[in-house]
Amino acid sequence: MIMSSSQRNAYSYGDALYWDARYLADGSASFDWYQRYSALRPFVRKYVPVSARVLMVGCGNAVMSEDMVKDGYIDIMNIDISSVVTEMMRKKYTHIPQLRYMQMDVRDMSFFDDESFDCVIDKGTLDSLMCGVDATLSASRMLEEVNRLLRPGGIYILITYGDPSVRIPRLNQPGCNWNIILYIIPRPGFQSHGGCSSQRSIMEPVPLTKCGQLPSGFVLEDPDSHYIYVCEKEHGLLGIAHSTPDWDCSSAMK
Repeated sequence: MIMSSSQRNAYSYGDALYWDARYLADGSASFDWYQRYSALRPFVRKYVPVSARVLMVGCGNAVMSEDMVKDGYIDIMNIDISSVVTEMMRKKYTHIPQLRYMQMDVRDMSFFDDESFDCVIDKGTLDSLMCGVDATLSASRMLEEVNRLLRPGGIYILITYGDPSVRIPRLNQPGCNWNIILYIIPRPGFQSHGGCSSQRSIMEPVPLTKCGQLPSGFVLEDPDSHYIYVCEKEHGLLGIAHSTPDWDCSSAMK
């Protein structure tokens, strides 16, 4: 069967061979998707104690975990589907015992026991799966695993380009019970028109309707903003932070 270029590209993002080739081509260069730790630090420090056992999924060759150790974090397990990059990173950080690296597919993390982590951090990994073949199934399996690995009260921090209309329904799939708080930050280097920034602090949660959507008329300062979903694992019914009671849920499903 001959695949179109779009099908080939979609397949690549969920395939270890694609990433192995990419990291071999990149060599020892590091790259952080979306945001550096300096921009994410206020959110990480607010929700994740330095003593927490952290799982960094889709770690790639980013320096975020290294920066977290410099900031006091003591236990970070890093996984990636690429054996090439995990071996590179293992050798690079042999001298830092707080960092460990393993080759692993986020859709099957059965190596780890249930409720074995306090925090899972995802910077672009769910997005990558959502761009691949069998995106819905892949994303569902990943989120099932993230939910399984977190202890009750544990935190899943998702940094993504996906707005609530596409990410909240995915996060709230059957079996995943989250209390979700949303933050929005501009992409690195963004300058607003006229050089004036919004008066809203990036640490101010963005209000969501009871169906987990942005309020009607909400305007992004940066149209290419990144969304930070802080998801606390709960027992019982799903919870959405800062909801409003007058939302017509049917419109969110259109």
